Amino acid sequence: MNRSRTSAKAAGASFETLIATGLADMLGDDRIERRTKNGSKDRGDITGVKTIRGGRVILECKDYGGRINATEWLREAAVEAANDGATVGAVVIKKRGTRNAGEQMVLMSLADFANLIDGGPDNLRGY
Repeated sequence: MNRSRTSAKAAGASFETLIATGLADMLGDDRIERRTKNGSKDRGDITGVKTIRGGRVILECKDYGGRINATEWLREAAVEAANDGATVGAVVIKKRGTRNAGEQMVLMSLADFANLIDGGPDNLRGY
């Protein structure tokens, strides 16, 4: 059965809510939430996530029925991180067969991973 635009949007909104709520619970941080859409200057689906030093992290959520479009999605996350002034942009991908937020997958560039591990904006390495 093919997905309609309406059902795809509903599935996306449900997945974004699952991730925002799950991550907020895991980190004990009620500032993490699903972001309202920003049109052509999109700034990611999830906001309120921070590195240990306070750098902003944007999350772009994708539920594509098991398909992964890594190059396209990483480009999108980089643009949205730049729109937000975020240190890190990452993609959260729906893992088929589970609705457990902690079992979903995360995709990011190695430079973003290094910034995440290093703590973000205070680093002098310039990843």
